[in-house]
Amino acid sequence: MKHTFEQKVFYSDTDAYGVVWHGSYLRWLEMGRVYLCEMMGHNLIELKEQDIVLPVTNLNIRYKMSAKLNDEIVIETEISKFNGFSVTFKQCIKSKETGKKYIEAEIDVVAISNDGKLYRRMPQVLAECFERALKCPVLA
Repeated sequence: MKHTFEQKVFYSDTDAYGVVWHGSYLRWLEMGRVYLCEMMGHNLIELKEQDIVLPVTNLNIRYKMSAKLNDEIVIETEISKFNGFSVTFKQCIKSKETGKKYIEAEIDVVAISNDGKLYRRMPQVLAECFERALKCPVLA
């Protein structure tokens, strides 16, 4: 299962050199993960009410080239691995016009309780969802 959305690069996304500031990519990656979870039927606020929070534990980003002001970008998010304990999101940000990749990322997430206790197994409601997502065909 894959979620895709488009975003325009605004002035506030860029640095003094006129290219996208590296932190802006992190915001778009988070948006992609949130949208994918919502597409799978899980709102993060509702999960928090069920005592489930999903912090990032590992973030690996490979920068390929810089996006610039007014570029139209495409953010793709999918689940690439699930081992019962953590889930790995594979993400890509690329140019809408050329299809060239700006970044590739892999982000690992675990589940904790609201008071910070680590769940040794992903809560069942999410585990079933992540397993289905790995088997599901690509959706946009």
